Amino acid sequence: MKRTLTKTADGSFTLYVPEIDEHYHSIHGALQEAEHVFIQNGVDSFKHQKVVHVLELGLGTALNAYLTYVWAEKRAVKVSYVGIEAFPVAPEIVRKCLEVLGEDDLRVLDFFEHLRFEETQSLGHFFEITPRNCKWQDTVYLEKFDVVYYDAFGPRAQEELWTLENFNIAYQALKTGGILSTYCAKGQVKRDLKSVGFFVETLPGPPGKREMVVAVKTVISA
Repeated sequence: MKRTLTKTADGSFTLYVPEIDEHYHSIHGALQEAEHVFIQNGVDSFKHQKVVHVLELGLGTALNAYLTYVWAEKRAVKVSYVGIEAFPVAPEIVRKCLEVLGEDDLRVLDFFEHLRFEETQSLGHFFEITPRNCKWQDTVYLEKFDVVYYDAFGPRAQEELWTLENFNIAYQALKTGGILSTYCAKGQVKRDLKSVGFFVETLPGPPGKREMVVAVKTVISA
């Protein structure tokens, strides 16, 4: 899969995939989108817990994972993070994307640049991550996570990941009271999330997007 490094409106980088005419993040601001959708309206909902378990669909450039690490250090909350990625990004690209954010701690840059798939690795006192090189459809977790970052390519480019079956994987993986956070607020996506059993909230989106979605698991999985 060919990928081209592209600067977004807030100065942060994303990747462009010509094959599907899609970017990894919003061209209006990759950093702003990630902070708004996955940090402020995702993991920060659990800031009063001692430990938060996060599952991400689309580890990509590790932007969301990095921001979650920063959040964990700031809040002094332990985070156990699993990132699913079918097509890993080259390590040097991951580093470049973090350097442009102003991160200058070589220990942090080296950690994210050299993430080892299928191994649990720790950074600092509050963050551990297990990157997994597999498809979302191959994951099986039962009531383990507090938050799912649903960060696949949009339905136009990757329709197969925006289905009832795949939303159900997220639903089963979440604890009761857990949330799925996503930048996509299309009507069909919201209807399908409700069909799976989520309570769906439509919230103001990040720059360039009118809305985003937070879906809450309100009942125990069958």
